[in-house]
Amino acid sequence: MPNIKSAKKRVNVIKTKTLRNRMINSKLKTCLKKFQLLAEQGDKEQSKAAYDVAIKKLDQAVAKGVIHKNTSSRKKSKLTLKLNKIA
Repeated sequence: MPNIKSAKKRVNVIKTKTLRNRMINSKLKTCLKKFQLLAEQGDKEQSKAAYDVAIKKLDQAVAKGVIHKNTSSRKKSKLTLKLNKIA
């Protein structure tokens, strides 16, 4: 445990930021899984809606600094390919 006042404050700030990052990451993963599930079922309209939500969550995660820009681009590319494969 830190003894200095500023170090104690940093511990609290880091807890808060970690919680925020976990929440954003969790929502992102949920959206990605939902898209994957709908894409496997082959439902084009619902997959498109889930795709739009997933892309938005990826952009938000990048904007908040939770994931790297290139990671987001890679995932978007993968999702787009999967969406285009649906007949």
